[in-house]
Amino acid sequence: MVQSLLNAGLLFASGVLAANGVGGVKNGLARTPQMGWDNWNAFGCDVSEELLISTANRMVDYGLRDAGYQYVVLDDCWSAGRSENGTLVANSTRFPNGMAHVADSIHNLGMKFGMYATAGSLTCGRYEGSLGYEEVDAQTFAGWGVDYLKYDNCYNEGQEGTPLITYNRYKRMSDALNATGRPILYSMCNWGTDYPWKWAQTVANSWRMSGDITDNFNRVDPRCPCSGDEGYDCALPGFHCSAMNILNKMAPYPDKGQPGAWNDLDMLEVGNGGMTDTEYVTHFTMWAAVKSAMIMGNDIRAMDAKTLSILANPAVLAISQDKTGSSAVRRWRYYLPNNDNSSNATAAQGSGTIAEIQMWSGSLEGGDAFVGLLNLGDEAIMINASLADIFVDAGGSHSEEAQSSWDVYDLWANRMPDSAANIIIEANSTSAANLTGVYWNNTEKSYADGVAEEAPVLLGKHVGTVEAGGSISSMVESHGVYAVRLRMRAGPSKRKRDEL
Repeated sequence: MVQSLLNAGLLFASGVLAANGVGGVKNGLARTPQMGWDNWNAFGCDVSEELLISTANRMVDYGLRDAGYQYVVLDDCWSAGRSENGTLVANSTRFPNGMAHVADSIHNLGMKFGMYATAGSLTCGRYEGSLGYEEVDAQTFAGWGVDYLKYDNCYNEGQEGTPLITYNRYKRMSDALNATGRPILYSMCNWGTDYPWKWAQTVANSWRMSGDITDNFNRVDPRCPCSGDEGYDCALPGFHCSAMNILNKMAPYPDKGQPGAWNDLDMLEVGNGGMTDTEYVTHFTMWAAVKSAMIMGNDIRAMDAKTLSILANPAVLAISQDKTGSSAVRRWRYYLPNNDNSSNATAAQGSGTIAEIQMWSGSLEGGDAFVGLLNLGDEAIMINASLADIFVDAGGSHSEEAQSSWDVYDLWANRMPDSAANIIIEANSTSAANLTGVYWNNTEKSYADGVAEEAPVLLGKHVGTVEAGGSISSMVESHGVYAVRLRMRAGPSKRKRDEL
């Protein structure tokens, strides 16, 4: 009895600490998945002071800052080595006014500044790493006004192979950042090595759970081993990973993220040109649904209307920023043979397979639910999902949820028109376009508060009702997703569940 009471007390105490942001990483940040921009996907090592400041200005002009994208993150290749006293020095050609000036310029726009380092002797671009210099580098970053650190895994001198070895290496920087007294969001980029979802919640605000993403929807690439079918025990995390490869790797452990600490599926590729508009919509939707960090990776200054309308979709961003922090879960996955165009086929892998379909669902604040029907095949297909499957964790067909009726809200039906997005881009201002019903200013009112007030723009477009015991059905285009919010219409109760 004494031990039971002690355990209960410890659980309560840890819950209070976590809720107040003083447990784990001890910085109170990333209570919802972080949103921002990083230069790597579009620019690689071609970095400069001008790139960062001009991009930050465009994020303000195009309404992306106010949509929630607050971090501007400088990636690799910024360094000129170390000074005689051991501190990192910025490249004076690329950053003639110094990093503090960059930070100040971004802060003056109401945004936050992020930087890159690595838990190795060299960065991936072969610049000076922070292994063995954690304390001095953390103080340098804090002195420059850094608000976010992306911490990579290259040239780690073999300090990996077990979760404890990797944990200790990354914890050193976590402790050093906390010791500065400056709140710095800590984004671990260790590619899923040594299973960070098992232990990183106590040292980091997010952790990369896979190899590096590339701008491709579902291409198989031997440089990115394991698709999710084989499990996750891969000897090499790899790179050139497609969006769906990464999503499938995430499927076994969606519950590991939590407010303040998130699974990071890598940066968004939306707008970089390697996928179709439909594929970018699926990519963006699912990153939001599984509560990944939402870090844009395109050239904001050359963005087109369709890209802006994806990145600013308020109904999807409200799913990402839902304060419960509950990830969607893959409930089923089917492979369809050549002669079958329905979603009722049983798994049939092999050379005759032309389609793969998946259903993901997850709980949201106030008893709402997210549902995503994915078509990874090359032809449009009708997909059905029963309430029993959507709410399988609540008890399936016998649950209160499955025995209730639900209003269905399409998350993409109110997508910003190209005409409105083009006006914003041409005028460098959101005030020039009529954005009623297609845009949300998170700076003025948070997504959580807007959903609580039932703002239509955050719920999506009401497209119908699912009766008790019924199913959601939609024709889903190739590589597309039918993404909806469910809101209980009638039933025994509206009790909140931690997960579906």
